[in-house]
Amino acid sequence: MADPRPLPWPPAPIKTERLVLRESEARDREAVIELNASPEVNAYLGGPRPRAELERTVPEVPGKRRGWFVVEFDGAMVGTVQLKPHAPESPGIRRLEAGETELGYLFLPEAWGRGYATEACTAALDWFAGALPGEPVALYTQTANASSMRLAAKLGFTELERFEAWGAEQWFGVWSPGTQSG
Repeated sequence: MADPRPLPWPPAPIKTERLVLRESEARDREAVIELNASPEVNAYLGGPRPRAELERTVPEVPGKRRGWFVVEFDGAMVGTVQLKPHAPESPGIRRLEAGETELGYLFLPEAWGRGYATEACTAALDWFAGALPGEPVALYTQTANASSMRLAAKLGFTELERFEAWGAEQWFGVWSPGTQSG
């Protein structure tokens, strides 16, 4: 399915105080495999994928699509931030309010607790607000994922609903330009 959003891609690298958000390169492949094979990273995302499968299926340049940023610290990939098409599995009035874009992020465990996710997601949302002014962004997370719930609050997401799916309570919220609390 083609991405209908008129996002200009690729953007120039986005630099924050400590990080660079940039388009993916071949050198990121091993870190992408590590992200997707990590039990810690995927604890609230259905579990890790087998490393052997990832070695076979991850392309030479992973994440080569609009809205998919590599997050780099000191020259090394520490995570990814995605602003991807939002396709709610059961469109309802509340979920349609969230617009056409969903925020996703993954960070390597060694990068946790340093504020990188807040810094990177804030930069990506600021870029998005400049690229598509006034467009809201959706976010889903498990309520059991305390770190992700804190991040949603820091970023200024507003809860729209909670629901049961995949055997756990899910949180669904929306961000609109001007609501961020960074």
